[in-house]
Amino acid sequence: MQTTQAETKTTESDIWVRLIQRNGNFPAEAARGILSLNFSDADKARMHELAQKNQEGQLSPAEREELTNYVLVGDVLSLLHLKARKSLKSK
Repeated sequence: MQTTQAETKTTESDIWVRLIQRNGNFPAEAARGILSLNFSDADKARMHELAQKNQEGQLSPAEREELTNYVLVGDVLSLLHLKARKSLKSK
């Protein structure tokens, strides 16, 4: 049976991985700048609060969406950090 595009699920992370891996290394200055990107203390506290509520099964639909957004942004940030570290290591 042949799989069609509609039957496969491509996540945002899948697309980001392909995009980031496809291109060459980041210039050193750009890599260092990317590595300086991190969540603020307020965002970290909010993520912790949402994660706790999620474990307790107490998230509202809006909070679930907010947590999902934090996860998606965190995934992309992790990919960018990985690529930046790799770029600096190869120089």
